[in-house]
Amino acid sequence: MKRLHVHVGVNDLAQSIRFYSTLFAAEPAVVKSDYAKWMLDDPRVNFAISAGQHASKGIQHLGVQAESKAELSEVYGRLTAAERPVLDEGRTTCCYAKSEKSWIADPDGVVWEAFYTDGEATTYGDSPALDALAGAGGGSKCCVPKAAEAA
Repeated sequence: MKRLHVHVGVNDLAQSIRFYSTLFAAEPAVVKSDYAKWMLDDPRVNFAISAGQHASKGIQHLGVQAESKAELSEVYGRLTAAERPVLDEGRTTCCYAKSEKSWIADPDGVVWEAFYTDGEATTYGDSPALDALAGAGGGSKCCVPKAAEAA
């Protein structure tokens, strides 16, 4: 079985470790003075963060795709426990898919979506403005709302 690897540059390692430990409901497997890594089985991912390694954040947004409404409810519970503003988009059409979706930003403004897709759509769709979550940061061309792209 393959494992997805994601690496995110952060400004405050300790604050980000607290955030991601809450989001993933797990402590990091490796912690160094400028690095932390989680080896997660659900979702199956090697997720790493580092401070001082990159001049800027390179990721527009990331996501956790649930396989059922029950899983989405569990992930949503983690979002609310992370003590950051959560934008509950609810039922939406985005990226040619019909989904239930919520958004949150980590302490450095990296936007995360939690979603469950249960159908296809014939249009790209739209999403709400995420400016309040991500601050003045820009957005990705995929799934991130037009208002965030304009910022």
